[in-house]
Amino acid sequence: MVTNPPSAVQPNETAPPASGLDRFFEITKRRSTVGREVRGGLVTFFAMAYIIALNPLIIGTAADKNFNLISGAPKFLDAAHTQVDGAAVGASIAMVAAATALIAGIMTILMGVVGRFPLGIASGLGLNALVAFTLAPMMTWPQAMGLVVWEGVIIAVLVLTGFRTAVFKAVPKPLRTAISVGIGLFIAFVGLVNAGIVRPGSGTPVQLGINGSLLGWPILVFFIGILILITLHVLKVKGAMLISILSATVIAVIVEAVTHIGPQIPGGENAAGWSLNTPALGAFSLPDLGLLGRVDMFGAFLVDGKFAIGHFLALVVLVFSLLLADFFDTMGTIVAVGSEGDLLDEDGLPPHTTEILLVDSLGAAAGGLGSVSSTTAYVESTAGVGEGARTGLASVITGAAFLLAVFLAPLVNMVPFEAASPVLVFVGFLMISQVVDVDWNKPEIGIPAFLTIILMPFTYSITVGIGAGFLAYVFIRLIKGEARSIHPLMYVVAGLFVVYFLQGALLQLVGA
Repeated sequence: MVTNPPSAVQPNETAPPASGLDRFFEITKRRSTVGREVRGGLVTFFAMAYIIALNPLIIGTAADKNFNLISGAPKFLDAAHTQVDGAAVGASIAMVAAATALIAGIMTILMGVVGRFPLGIASGLGLNALVAFTLAPMMTWPQAMGLVVWEGVIIAVLVLTGFRTAVFKAVPKPLRTAISVGIGLFIAFVGLVNAGIVRPGSGTPVQLGINGSLLGWPILVFFIGILILITLHVLKVKGAMLISILSATVIAVIVEAVTHIGPQIPGGENAAGWSLNTPALGAFSLPDLGLLGRVDMFGAFLVDGKFAIGHFLALVVLVFSLLLADFFDTMGTIVAVGSEGDLLDEDGLPPHTTEILLVDSLGAAAGGLGSVSSTTAYVESTAGVGEGARTGLASVITGAAFLLAVFLAPLVNMVPFEAASPVLVFVGFLMISQVVDVDWNKPEIGIPAFLTIILMPFTYSITVGIGAGFLAYVFIRLIKGEARSIHPLMYVVAGLFVVYFLQGALLQLVGA
């Protein structure tokens, strides 16, 4: 659990709220302050702002079955599909960036006002890759986004019927703790990968830096950032994470201005360059929001205007995979954020659970309507909670920053991975402390918890870790003859995860 500076109101005090804003967001009740919420909201924004640059590289550059970009323009200049139209791709990337920031801003503010929880929402990594590289090649881009809308609608129905909340409650508390710890390791690993500290290896799956060495100015910026953060945390300086990000960014801008390092190039060139954003101010331009509402809700279910059972079954499996990943990624993220901020009740649920889950499901549909793929809760929100965020006001701040980013993308793109990643690594340290709450002497708890924790970073997937833990928990309980101790919904979820892990075989079975 994060140790923050003492609040003016201790848990046993009953000081009245200072204002209507305080009452609505329960700032005093949750032992926070407006200043902490603002800082935490900004830290969450900077920790997840990379999606404004990264989502367009996935959604904005992939072609659909007609070889068109999401903008509607052809990706290639020639009929052989070998010469890429760079201008068209650039315009597509800009459109996706603007829409990504807009949808993230709207839905994160909605999470703050309706869910009243410190949770950022934006296009989900992994989910966007499934849409871009699996769905889009089978159909047109508007049809692919129509399926994303349907996925969001289905999840919303599950929330309104109480099924999603019921699953939340059915998960044993030790498993929820393991989910939180696993996510801590996962986001620490994400931070190390994003900063280039950990890279694909030569002869090994991963390695340290470039050929086992830490080379390049960007790596130095990362270490300066994390040393600043550790120093400020140890000295109990307020705003340590935000100060670290801003300080490292300033250093990065100076380094780039002097050395002109430039970005890393796909294929291995300039390996010592910046891993995503180059810390230099770009040209300002008005956003193009032409992607909004470009959705075909029914065309994906037909092949050349006709119904085909094999195609339909393949879509069912793919939408199910998208739904399940979205469903359990969010559950794991909410548990992690709630645990980190001490916001869970005795049943392990956050306040306003139904509202939180409903906004998240509507976010999935909104992502489809905005042509930016399914949006979901971001585990990077734990960075803001680590800075002191405890209420929905922090989400409002995060969302407002995203809305500004629609117009101020060049400023956002000044923050390189190397400046923001130290916060992710440090939050991993804060979250792993909960591992002591798992009873490792009981195999029915320890083994599922172990699988949950290690598979999240090792497979780069929160959903895979949760699924493996759930299946192991049910299996061990069954072989111990404790079938009655398993909540009925855990059987249902375990069955769904079996389908999820076998989706490749099922797609082959239906000929997709």
